[in-house]
Amino acid sequence: MPIWLKTLGVAGTIAAVIASASYLTVADKWGSIFVILALIITLLKQIIAFIGFLTTAIKFLIIFVFIALLVGVGLMVFKAFKGKKKSDE
Repeated sequence: MPIWLKTLGVAGTIAAVIASASYLTVADKWGSIFVILALIITLLKQIIAFIGFLTTAIKFLIIFVFIALLVGVGLMVFKAFKGKKKSDE
């Protein structure tokens, strides 16, 4: 690798570090506050979406349990009807 390319890489890295350091001093206090607020808002959105998912899952679970209960009662009635028919014969 040529020496001028290595030098340019080091100089570019130093320039990036200096630019980021000056940006951090400008946006030190208010930038941090806005970032924290953005993270809190994002967290609350995710929590609300998760609660919505959980309530939907619980609703479907209740529906499946109700359907299973109806099928179970129907099978019991069918067995009782079939058993009564056999005992009559």
